Amino acid sequence: MALSVAIIGASHKAQRYAYKAQVMLMDYKHTVFPVSGNGREILGVEGYNSIKQITHPVDTVTFYLNAGLHENIKQDVLSIKPRRIIFNPGTESTKLEQFYQQHGIETLEACTLVMLRTDQFE
Repeated sequence: MALSVAIIGASHKAQRYAYKAQVMLMDYKHTVFPVSGNGREILGVEGYNSIKQITHPVDTVTFYLNAGLHENIKQDVLSIKPRRIIFNPGTESTKLEQFYQQHGIETLEACTLVMLRTDQFE
């Protein structure tokens, strides 16, 4: 089943995990919404500089942004009401996880790439 996924901290740099995640998500036929500071198109997909600009329903938010920067956008993330949030390695925050859980959003400390490769991304 294809899901809609917002990639927070998306990157144009092929060596970055956010970029690799976008490639793999697209390979697995998921709809991606790359969100970055500059909001530029990435891999031919329209980019956004805020998650609030996404007008389509978002099932999953996958974070490639450190917790300090994430804190500043938590209300924006909450406003789109995703089903779950994935905190990739290096983005973990107990405080932010608890915040989202209190609002009924599933949180995972996991790696999007591993989840895809092991058929756990559902």
